[in-house]
Order: sequence, then structure tokens, then C-alpha cells
Amino acid sequence: MIKTLLLVGTGGFLGSISRFLASRFIQENLTVAFPFGTFFVNITGCFLIGLIYGFSEKSSLLTSGWKMFLAVGFCGGFTTFSTFANENLALIRDGDFFHFLLYTGLSVFLGITATFLGVVITRLF
Repeated sequence: MIKTLLLVGTGGFLGSISRFLASRFIQENLTVAFPFGTFFVNITGCFLIGLIYGFSEKSSLLTSGWKMFLAVGFCGGFTTFSTFANENLALIRDGDFFHFLLYTGLSVFLGITATFLGVVITRLF
């Protein structure tokens, strides 16, 4: 159990740092109201978790330890629903209902689509 906790914790640590850096880089280079930084990491994280689960179901390429490190740890730290919810609340507070609906709709639709594509890609190999 200690090994699993260390794997998940280390993955989460690396995922959180990666989220922060990727999101910050994107937001600093785009001057729009739409929160592209969080949007990007959430869709990318969905795609990654699809790849991870797809490969783990297809073969023994990923051990349970690697799956915990990558899916639960890294992807769990990399994606962030709480930031997503907070950014949506800010859009609503600002009266920016267009970006609120666009962000929410695209995040849910593309997140599910990206996860599905990740799984489909693993079936091709």
C-alpha cells in the first residue's frame, strides 16, 4: 500500500507541476477571456487517460503500478475540475454567458471525445 501511495503521490506531484506550467504558458501567450490553459490540460489529460487505460486493457505493457502512477497520479494531478468550475463561475459572474456555455460544452464534449480517441488509438497498435 505504501508503494501505491508513493506512486500516486509522485505522479500527482509531477502532473500538478505540468498542469501549472502548461496552463500558465498558454494563458500568458493568449489574451482572450476564454480559459484556454485549463481547457487544454483537461482535454489533453482526457486523451492521455484514454491512452493509458486503452494500453492497459490491451496488453500487459503497463503494470498496475505504472497505471496508478500515470492515470490516478499524473492525470489526476494534471487535470483539474475544481479550476474548471471556478473559471466557469468567474465567467458567469462577469456576465460572459457565451464563453461560459462554450467552455462548458466544449470541455465536456471534447473531453469525452479525447478519452474515446485515446482508447481507439490503442486498439490500432
